[in-house]
Amino acid sequence: MYATNFPKKRYKHTLRFLKKHIAFTETILDLGVDNPFSELLKKEGFSVSNTSGEDLDLNTTTLETNSSDVVTAFEIFEHLLSPFTVLKNIKSQKLVASIPLRLWFASAYRSKTDPRDRHFHEFESWQFDWLLEKTGWKIIASEKWTNPTKKIGFRPLLRWFTPRYYIVYAERI
Repeated sequence: MYATNFPKKRYKHTLRFLKKHIAFTETILDLGVDNPFSELLKKEGFSVSNTSGEDLDLNTTTLETNSSDVVTAFEIFEHLLSPFTVLKNIKSQKLVASIPLRLWFASAYRSKTDPRDRHFHEFESWQFDWLLEKTGWKIIASEKWTNPTKKIGFRPLLRWFTPRYYIVYAERI
């Protein structure tokens, strides 16, 4: 049971990574509201529930009371003021999280139309690793991948060679 048509390259990488580390029998709490990727996970056979849009910087109740086996966080920590608080309050024993990496040749992402859609953090992989370690997680596996565009120019050329996404599978220490 494997989806063959992915709307985004990162969906393909993320799904492959998740299937490598998480069993279909494990329950997942996905941080963030229902979205196309959480729907794809359900279609693939994973048991997924989502948070309901609460501001996780201010309200971690769901994290503290949820009994899912795994928490997933796909491109969410960069939007939080305090990912430390969220990571510290997760009660599940397993975490799969991905982040966009900081690119030396591009400034942090900020939507011009949606004031909530901006990156407060863009990590280097070592910074995210350190954050996980400081919040009680041990990284078991990680991967990086690029995100090339079809645009012409120096920065689009660099995107063919410079990793943009970083994903980790970690377990609670």
